[in-house]
Amino acid sequence: MTEKLLQYLWNHKVFNNFDFKDIEGNSVEILDFGQWNTNAGPDFLLAKVKICGLILAGNIELHIKSSDWIFHHHSGDPNYENIILHVVFQHDIEIDDLKNNSIPTLELKNHIDQQLLLQYEKLVNGNHFIPCEPIFDNNKLPINFHEENIIKKLDEKSVELEKSLEKYKNNFEAVLFHSFAYSFGLKVNAFTFKQIAESIDFSIINKIRQNTTQLEALLFGISGWLDFPEDEPMKIWKREFDFLTIKFKISDLRFHPKFLRLRPHNFPTLRLSQLADLYGQQYLFSKILDAKNTDDLMTIFTKVKASDYWKDHFNFGKPTPKSQEKFLSKDFIDLIILNTILPLKYTYHKYHKEEITDEIMHFYRSIPAEKNSLVDNWKKLGLNVTTALESQSLIYHYSHACKEKNCLNCSIGFKLLKESSDA
Repeated sequence: MTEKLLQYLWNHKVFNNFDFKDIEGNSVEILDFGQWNTNAGPDFLLAKVKICGLILAGNIELHIKSSDWIFHHHSGDPNYENIILHVVFQHDIEIDDLKNNSIPTLELKNHIDQQLLLQYEKLVNGNHFIPCEPIFDNNKLPINFHEENIIKKLDEKSVELEKSLEKYKNNFEAVLFHSFAYSFGLKVNAFTFKQIAESIDFSIINKIRQNTTQLEALLFGISGWLDFPEDEPMKIWKREFDFLTIKFKISDLRFHPKFLRLRPHNFPTLRLSQLADLYGQQYLFSKILDAKNTDDLMTIFTKVKASDYWKDHFNFGKPTPKSQEKFLSKDFIDLIILNTILPLKYTYHKYHKEEITDEIMHFYRSIPAEKNSLVDNWKKLGLNVTTALESQSLIYHYSHACKEKNCLNCSIGFKLLKESSDA
């Protein structure tokens, strides 16, 4: 038993019976279990109980043992002056402070199913992909489980984006550029690419975006790749970067992307070139906002490619035998849509108090599920994961509930836990 579990059982009223009596043998009727308080102070606020025909209104404090009242130093604390009931799993000692103030103590040990406690112990101490794997039933997913997870994910992302919007004076286009840079960097270079993007005033990007060579030169130069040009195209980029540095007073800070453990097609050289090509498009932000389905978005990205130099290069000064246009792959475009475009579209309409939930869900349903080991593990549990709505939801759920063994705040885990104890 943990205090968090005890609070959860009280909040959801999960008891064998409600024939409660205090330690003195008096009948205790819970008229209102109160509001769960996750901040400092009593565990449940605004509760109402009836004892010996007297109705009391106030707060309730829960502990594993009665003695925890002393160990937690509640006596004399003004936050606990309005306690009307002390609820414990096990009553071990008399608390003079409570007795002197006529505050009853209710012991719950005999009102909680021991099988439930055993199942909970197995969950939090087990070593499985998800804690509830031994009792997982894919038919027990709550209604709208995936949709609710996606909204939670988007709301969390929108908080980050709103902070960026505040920083950049509600310039959605600037935030979009920084978000694209982060996504183009993938896991290895995401933070570095964002640093590069944020080191340039977005007004400069707007001024030179139609000149892909200059935009490439700016991104390559800030990455520290043009200090020692090895061939003629590098010399051109170097001259452009020197010109832009003087014209726009570009900082001499350099951010160095990594190549280690990356496949050549994900090298930062190609990704920054593709980012420059993407931003050469006119009305990019408007196109993204106006897109009503994934086909509309695909038309924005399918022609994006690295510049001609990269047909036979993956790195500077090192030609490859094979010449090939370096377009964005379908899987990469899907990731960009999921990680950058949909969160920003959601935030934009939320900012303008416009409802877009159904449209956003349509996007998620029209994109295939990601292919990775985490999604594969969910499939092994019998889940049919075919769309990004499902895969993104399950990835989010794993990181926020299963990984932390936060079963009590999991709509799947606690339902399975309770049902298994009822069986």
